[in-house]
Amino acid sequence: MTSDKPYLNGHYAPVTDEVTATDLSVEGTLPPELTGRLLRNGHNPKPGVTPTHWFKGSGMVHGIRLREGRAQWYRNRWVRTPALEGAPYMTEKGPDLTASTAGTHVIEHAGRLLALCESNLPFELTPELETIGVHDFGGKLRTAMTAHPKEDPATGELHFFGSSPFPPFLTYYVADAKGEIVDSAEVPGASAALKHDFALTRHHVVFVEGNVTFDPTDHSGIPYGWSDQQPSRIGVMPRGNDGAGRVRWFTIEPGNMLHVANAYEDGRGRIVLEGPTVDREGFQLSWNWWAGNPVRGTEPVSRSFSRRWVVDMASGRVDEQVTDDLPVEFPTLNEEYLGVENRYQYAVSFPDERGFGGYGIVKYDRATGARRIHEAGDARMPSEAVFVPAAGSANEDDGYLLTVVSDLKQNASQLLVLDASGLDRVATVHLPHRVGAGLHGSWLPDTDDADDARVDMGG
Repeated sequence: MTSDKPYLNGHYAPVTDEVTATDLSVEGTLPPELTGRLLRNGHNPKPGVTPTHWFKGSGMVHGIRLREGRAQWYRNRWVRTPALEGAPYMTEKGPDLTASTAGTHVIEHAGRLLALCESNLPFELTPELETIGVHDFGGKLRTAMTAHPKEDPATGELHFFGSSPFPPFLTYYVADAKGEIVDSAEVPGASAALKHDFALTRHHVVFVEGNVTFDPTDHSGIPYGWSDQQPSRIGVMPRGNDGAGRVRWFTIEPGNMLHVANAYEDGRGRIVLEGPTVDREGFQLSWNWWAGNPVRGTEPVSRSFSRRWVVDMASGRVDEQVTDDLPVEFPTLNEEYLGVENRYQYAVSFPDERGFGGYGIVKYDRATGARRIHEAGDARMPSEAVFVPAAGSANEDDGYLLTVVSDLKQNASQLLVLDASGLDRVATVHLPHRVGAGLHGSWLPDTDDADDARVDMGG
């Protein structure tokens, strides 16, 4: 595909075929406890299709099956939604929540594999990544669903929300460990601001509204833009019955955050929230690239810096600070620490307009302030680093980071397995073709023999 759109070139050039490959080549030694599947989603329009915005590209899920030291298979499949065949999102009757790109994230909950895009309903997939169809939780999900739901590691509940530029602006949901929606509520006080991600603590749900809000004058297909009139806020809502009725909104400094690193309650009961944010110029640089109008070359330029907010519920005061000046995005952590105080966080580092730095995987030690970087190398771009605990792990960072690397010089991709404690390379799995730079994914460990048999079907 040839195009002047930056999101159709370089690391982001779409894959043109669906393939299945078995017995992949491995350098190094895959730890035997890495038995399961790494799935990763991303926008990948079909050949001949040029979307008006990066986020409008149809979703393609890539899967890599590891088992007891072997890389058994790789496969990639488009998520077959109405949008893949050109169906419009807006119809005469209003939005069609099934006309999804389904290209932002892929998760598993209660035995269902779901491809997600925040403006639509989720789509269910088979273990072999074939599309089953739209999933609306038995008719109980009547809004769009965020691409960043949170599974409570203690209860197995899935917490998520639906956001809209029109009332109701924010609807909150909880599905139990069996996958049934058991609670939903409209959240008062929310606005049309873009809400891409959120946070969960032991006792609260934390929403973030930045300065990016609905803009009907935007013609990129994603009608949002920066507004100085839109207040930047944090919403803190108690978990449990009638939590929405007790939500409180706290004003913060202008900015916009796409992805949360983590949130928790500290020893004083304050809410600590962390994640990369951009200012107005940083947002505009990114948006111009996403909309196909870059002003500084074809590579994405990042001005997304790590930030921390501390919300004092008693005084109503919010303290905030930038904690690092390295441009990063796609923060991750050991998910067992979701909602509680964690020591380590990981992210992808990006080059920026200051001319230093490059792509790599970053590890932050929140206790010491130390920062360690695994540099990806020339013309190599890693994806979000997914943490997988090691067998018998005793420490928070006992485990592995899995990232899919786009290598332009070799026109190839590899699954890179890093030791999460020191970021040393453990193994490299060579994939059958280059995988375009994408967004989010999940590690799905095998749970029993039946699961082993099911995911081994077809290779």
